[in-house]
Amino acid sequence: MRIVSRYVLFELLKTFIATATGLTMMMIVIGVVQEAHRQGLGPAQVVRMLPFILPDALRFSLPATILFTTSSVYGRMSSSNEIVALKSAGVSPLAVLMPVYALATVLSLATVWFNDVAVSWGREGIRRTALEAAEEIIYGMLRTQRTYSTSNLSINVKRVEGRRLLRPTLSFQAAGNRPAVTVMAEWAEMRSDAGKKLLTVACHNFTVHSGGKATLTDPGTFELEIPLEDASRSGKASVLPAYMPLRSIPKTIREQVAVQADLEQQLALDAGVDLMAGDFSQLGSATWQGNNQTLKDVRGYIARLRLEPYRRWANGFSCLCFVLVGAPITIRRRNADFLTSFFLCFLPILVVYYPLLAVGVDGAKNGTLPPYSVWLGNVVFGAVGIWQLRWVTRY
Repeated sequence: MRIVSRYVLFELLKTFIATATGLTMMMIVIGVVQEAHRQGLGPAQVVRMLPFILPDALRFSLPATILFTTSSVYGRMSSSNEIVALKSAGVSPLAVLMPVYALATVLSLATVWFNDVAVSWGREGIRRTALEAAEEIIYGMLRTQRTYSTSNLSINVKRVEGRRLLRPTLSFQAAGNRPAVTVMAEWAEMRSDAGKKLLTVACHNFTVHSGGKATLTDPGTFELEIPLEDASRSGKASVLPAYMPLRSIPKTIREQVAVQADLEQQLALDAGVDLMAGDFSQLGSATWQGNNQTLKDVRGYIARLRLEPYRRWANGFSCLCFVLVGAPITIRRRNADFLTSFFLCFLPILVVYYPLLAVGVDGAKNGTLPPYSVWLGNVVFGAVGIWQLRWVTRY
């Protein structure tokens, strides 16, 4: 039995390594192209970004790779009657299946880790790389397209000569109490400071329009300091649960629960005062509604925080669930065409697994379902896989 298990494991690893390498490389290329197009990255920035894209590529490629490997190896063995031969020799099919179950378990744990690394270290690294290269990115796009824009800022120039922007126009979007501002100059130069996270634009012979009303003209030089997060397309650091490392989520939950308790206490106190004073109109005032909406937002944030660990573990253990279903189906079909077997196994994943996962995620975010409901797809696939395994071992 050990010889058979070692043989199967070797075949699995051989196919898995080749497939994972190709699929991961394809995922990396897709991720690089998307980031380069979205942020206007140059070759140097793309090379620096590759290590940060790798965990993101692996967390998507590993589940598909292990399913493809299972379909390929067991489809060939079953079509060659190797499984039948082992049964006739008194060897249980479990000796053939245990290596892939063990490999899928290890890959599931690795995928959980890659999920955590990709959304924390990986995405933060991509954002940091874009911030540090913001000056080169902006200059590059202005040289080729003469325009550059983010959600907060847009820059248009007549042309670029060396490091000098000729006839630049910088437009800042209105935000909060700050009106929209437009700065026009005869020429300008940019320099960035990654340590201070600032992009400094030195404008010469400039004119400033603020809110379409105030105008200021000066023939001298004016240095305009712009936060790199506003000047870069990478955006600001996100505090969403989806971008947090798992180790920081419990602490954040405790902090948000304390905030929720304070808000509930304050709302209860305000309601009691208004009721005692007979001022019922305050219960429907804008202030009351605003505070109540803040409480709802905090509750929703806590629900997403509690969901996130379950979601990452469920996504990671999709590797094992796919194998539990894929291996018995492939053996029963006895088809050497591994592509047919792969798509036959992947079809119920698309039709059943991912819809169940989406229902669990949406329900947990809304508070209508407990956070562990994201495991529903895993449980269903695990049950189907065990039922299929009984058929394989008996017949």
